[in-house]
Amino acid sequence: MPQISPLLPKEEYIEQAYLFRSLCDRANQNEPIQVLLKNVAAEILATTNLPKAVDFILDELNHTGRISTAMRRLPHYFAAFQAFLVEQSEKERGRFDSLMAFVILYHEAAYRAGEPTPQGLFFYQFEVLCRNRLTYDHGLVAMSQDPIYDKFWSRWILDIRHKLGIVDIADLVYVHSQHYQNRRDVEVASGGESETPDKPSVILFGEKEGRIALANRKAEPLYFFAALQRQLKYPPVPRPQPRGDTAEILSKLQRTMERFEVRIKLLEEEQREKGIDLTKFYQRPDQPPQDVSRLDE
Repeated sequence: MPQISPLLPKEEYIEQAYLFRSLCDRANQNEPIQVLLKNVAAEILATTNLPKAVDFILDELNHTGRISTAMRRLPHYFAAFQAFLVEQSEKERGRFDSLMAFVILYHEAAYRAGEPTPQGLFFYQFEVLCRNRLTYDHGLVAMSQDPIYDKFWSRWILDIRHKLGIVDIADLVYVHSQHYQNRRDVEVASGGESETPDKPSVILFGEKEGRIALANRKAEPLYFFAALQRQLKYPPVPRPQPRGDTAEILSKLQRTMERFEVRIKLLEEEQREKGIDLTKFYQRPDQPPQDVSRLDE
C-alpha cells in the first residue's frame, strides 16, 4: 500500500499556494526553474516545512531534472495528486505544460487552506482530469491516496475507475447521495417498487449534490461541474489560456530546425565512404568553444 500523506496545517497550504502562484507569475522571466525556486524559497515563511521541501526539490532537480521525482519522495508533505500533475506536465510529448500544472496546484492549495470538503476536492480534481485529458486510471489512483478522503471515499474512487465510460459520473454521484436515499425511502414507505439500483453501501454526497446530479444525468459532465460550482460554490478549475507569444514559438522552431539540419548533414556524411570528419569538433585549449550549429559552414 502506498503511503498516504497526513493533513497538513493550514499555514502549510497557504505557503504552498504562494509558492505555486509565484512560479506562475515569474514564469515569463526566462529564468531556469532552479533560480525561480531558490528565489521564492527565500520568501516563504520559515516556520513552515515548505522551505525544507523546496531545498530537497532543488537537490533532486539538479540530479534528475524533474520536480515530480522529489515530490513523490516526500509523500508525507505533498499529496499524490500534486505529484501526479507535475509528473504529467514533465512529459515531453504531453500537451499539459508546467505552467498549467502550477496554476491548478495554486487553486487547489488555496482551497485546502480554507474549509475544504471531500466533495469539493473530488469534483475539482476530477474536473482537472477531464479538462486536461489526463489519464483517468493513474489520476484516480492518485486521488484515492489524498489524506482528505477516508477509507470509504478511497475505495469508491478506486472502484469508479472500472465504471467510467460505461456509467456517467452524474449517475455514480447520484446513487451515492443522500437525495437518492431519501427518494428510495419514500418509495419503500409508500409500498412502491423503486426503479433505481439497490441501496448504496455508503453515502458520500449530500442532498444538494444528489439533486444536481439527477438533473444532469446523460448531460455533458462539464455542465454538471459548472452547476455544482454555481450552486454550492465549489472551486472552479482554471482553463488553459491561449498564448500570444508567436514570436517566441517561431524562434524555438527555427532553432530546432537548425539542429535537425546539422544532424541530417552528419548522417549524410556518415553514409559516405570517408565517414564523419571528427576534426570539425576539435579545438585548441586556448580557443573559445565553437558554435555547433555553424559546423556545417
